[in-house]
Amino acid sequence: MSQFKVRAISSLHAEFSVPGDKSMSHRAAMIAGISNGNCLIRNFLPSEDCLNTLKAMGSLGVKYEVLEELEGYGPTTIRIHGRNGKLAAPSSPIDCGNSGTGMRLLAGLLSAQSFDSELFGDESLSSRPMNRIIIPLEKMGAKIEGKGEKPGCAPLHIHGRSLQPITYEMPVASAQVKSAVLLAGLFSEGKTTVIQPADTRDHTERMLAAFRVHTRREGNAISIHGGQIPEATDFHVPGDISSAAFWLVAAAAMPGSRLLIQDVGLNQTRTAIIGVLVRMGAKISDVVRSHQDGEPIGTVEVSGRGLTGTELLPAEIPNLIDEIPVIAVAAALAEGKTIIRNAKELRVKETDRITTVVKNLRLMGAEVEEFEDGMEIIGGKPLCGATLESYGDHRIAMAFAIAGLFAKGETIINNTACVNTSYPGFAKHLEAIIQHDTQPAAYQLKTIHHETPWA
Repeated sequence: MSQFKVRAISSLHAEFSVPGDKSMSHRAAMIAGISNGNCLIRNFLPSEDCLNTLKAMGSLGVKYEVLEELEGYGPTTIRIHGRNGKLAAPSSPIDCGNSGTGMRLLAGLLSAQSFDSELFGDESLSSRPMNRIIIPLEKMGAKIEGKGEKPGCAPLHIHGRSLQPITYEMPVASAQVKSAVLLAGLFSEGKTTVIQPADTRDHTERMLAAFRVHTRREGNAISIHGGQIPEATDFHVPGDISSAAFWLVAAAAMPGSRLLIQDVGLNQTRTAIIGVLVRMGAKISDVVRSHQDGEPIGTVEVSGRGLTGTELLPAEIPNLIDEIPVIAVAAALAEGKTIIRNAKELRVKETDRITTVVKNLRLMGAEVEEFEDGMEIIGGKPLCGATLESYGDHRIAMAFAIAGLFAKGETIINNTACVNTSYPGFAKHLEAIIQHDTQPAAYQLKTIHHETPWA
């Protein structure tokens, strides 16, 4: 069984970058695959989820060449040959693995094709709700059957057909639903509009723009006109702020620490984690140094000092949903009360992340109360090492590895192979930080970059 074994450290002094953004890697594989020519994708994330999406596009007739790869993980630089909007019928059902993003966005693309297809995933993905995309896509004329054990769950059998444009008001803020409808709207006859109840990640709109596809935003309504074919272009994937979040929490909560994360995406729909940590008392500066393919990229610097509790705002939740497990760890380390509500969406992620976070925090000695839509954490009580389960959830595994850096004794997290879903190389970064805990304050992790996946 794969495990993390973690001990407490006294300070964190590091300078490094994190892997390519997961959300953007999924989208780059898909949009390049329906473009009108050859596209070079750099810093692609070779995680299990993104590789499943790349293989899915391959099964739909998209040819690609691997130009560079990370040994033991997979491709990081790829040339994708677009099919001009016309995919080919797959010879077998398409495996989406553990990826909700992959399945939901692919469903949007496949709904408009001239063939039938089937999307399936692992046990976790097969329990996650897909009605949220089935409903709007069927309003456009698609026919999608959820054949899972639970209603509206995968496997999804998709009967491709001509689509009609719609105006769809999402009941729940979801970038995946918005993206599925917009991608389907590319193939409809007319204008498709999605109205979101709150701001969500806008990577799809930005990437479509990079590929010369026009979308328009008016307030919370985003529209796209069908009939546009993405223009072939090259795309560089920034570092993933959601992966950086684990190290931001570790450094912010550890007095005397200094951390510099380089070449990370600083899209304003993704940086709410920085605002929350600053509100908790963290000293963080972020600087946008360039706009690569429409996405802001820069550096984030953290100087460690003690944190205090806070309350997450309802408007923040949609753009913090992936970071809440590690924010809960920050809350346990902070003085005072932290309240996390309006986050029921956490119950239908890779695991029920409300229950798994609460259970693991309690095993480490934290004081936490569970609600249907979140939790309340009374921080400041010393954490104790414990043997914990990841429950096969990559963000749970990584969040509690960070908690272990502060806990008395040894913390063991079981079943950590799932981390490769989003952050291949996390284990090496974690090991390096623990090993170099005794180095002087000016020490930077540059000396171990040759041993770790990202410089």
